[in-house]
Amino acid sequence: MTKTLYAEFTVKPGSEARVAEMMRELTEHVRREPGNQLFLPYTRETNPREYFVFEVYEDDAAFQEHISADYGARFNGELADHIEGDGSVLTWLRPVD
Repeated sequence: MTKTLYAEFTVKPGSEARVAEMMRELTEHVRREPGNQLFLPYTRETNPREYFVFEVYEDDAAFQEHISADYGARFNGELADHIEGDGSVLTWLRPVD
């Protein structure tokens, strides 16, 4: 079964350009992962500091490979300095049968 989630976070004022650059770089890496089916980062139309990232992975093993990637760890390590709160809020999704 696929692993589907969305991640949300809010960028601190003044960090918008850096986080946008980081997100573009991360997106390139994640979309090349063999088990990634979708990786779609968005910002809220009414507040571009608010990010919403929709992610779909082939299965749990593909997601585990994703979260163990070194580029993801680097991204999350730096992102922590640029966002409000303690980190991204993850929401796990399940298809409607």
